Amino acid sequence: MRVGVLTGGGDCPGLNAVIRAAVLKGEQRYGDSFVGFLDGWLGAIEDRTTPLDSSRVREIFDKGGTVLGTSRTNPYKVEGGSERVKSTLAAEKVDALMAIGGDDTLGVANKLAGEGITVVGVPKTIDNDLSATEVTFGFHTAVQIATEAIDRLRTTSESHQRVIVCEVMGRHAGWISMYAGIAGGAVDVLIPEQPFDVAEVCELVKSHRALGRLSSVVVVAEGATPKEGSLSLTSGEVDQFGHVRLGGIANVLAKEIEERTGFETRATVLGHIQRGGTPTAYDRVLATRFGVAAIDALHDGGAGTMVALQGDRIVRVPLSAGVSEPKLVPDQLYDTVARPLFG
Repeated sequence: MRVGVLTGGGDCPGLNAVIRAAVLKGEQRYGDSFVGFLDGWLGAIEDRTTPLDSSRVREIFDKGGTVLGTSRTNPYKVEGGSERVKSTLAAEKVDALMAIGGDDTLGVANKLAGEGITVVGVPKTIDNDLSATEVTFGFHTAVQIATEAIDRLRTTSESHQRVIVCEVMGRHAGWISMYAGIAGGAVDVLIPEQPFDVAEVCELVKSHRALGRLSSVVVVAEGATPKEGSLSLTSGEVDQFGHVRLGGIANVLAKEIEERTGFETRATVLGHIQRGGTPTAYDRVLATRFGVAAIDALHDGGAGTMVALQGDRIVRVPLSAGVSEPKLVPDQLYDTVARPLFG
């Protein structure tokens, strides 16, 4: 079997481990050959490829990013895009396609599967917001990076007796902010799922200081918004999947806290540092398991599915189930586990 591989959407620690595992397992177990499409769906539209074999991928498991490149191109937003993808697959004599990405990338894969393309999906997002899988690779790395940053910010906060607002990724889901905030001992954590009251945040900060604690770090997801109206700054630009570019909530919130409390406040936006660089051991192993399972799925009737983690097992679910709706932080988890730790 000749297998095409592509990575779409934002880069993510662990992508190369998936590619490596799929190629090594496919070559050794099934005698497969592989071709990589460059820059996600854009490469599939434009027929830009690179050969993939064991010699190329064997040592890439610990590298961040993706050796195939990526983009946020949506074939269904490009004139004739889906037909050009099909033409490319035919021209490259590709029998099956492995799409590695988040809900946008896998949403395209799901549409192509409905049009007769043999495809299997591998879930990828540091936000951990894909349904049908308990964890996505890259999330563990992002939380670890954010936690280490919060640890460092707390020492500066204490030394200067400042409040520091740390902005982390999370457009619709607050998994990174909640996990990193708990692990880093944040005074408050603001997530997209629960609009926050700026006055309540300020009261938490003041009560924290009243107890003699000099280190005050507030963790906020980029998609968090206040009850009284959005403070988030956006560029107004949208990508081909309709997502507005976020960023800036920390800066506005820091100004608001300083004005309301009188405490000197600074903002730190972690941004892309959360998804760049070396994946953790956990993410390398999870990504490897996903890559192996995806190749097996292509060989035993698993086309049209997405591999997923459920408990300690890698299972297959329909692609449609993986992209049906975002997996958000449950109110019960936030209210009973995270909230009692704040302040």
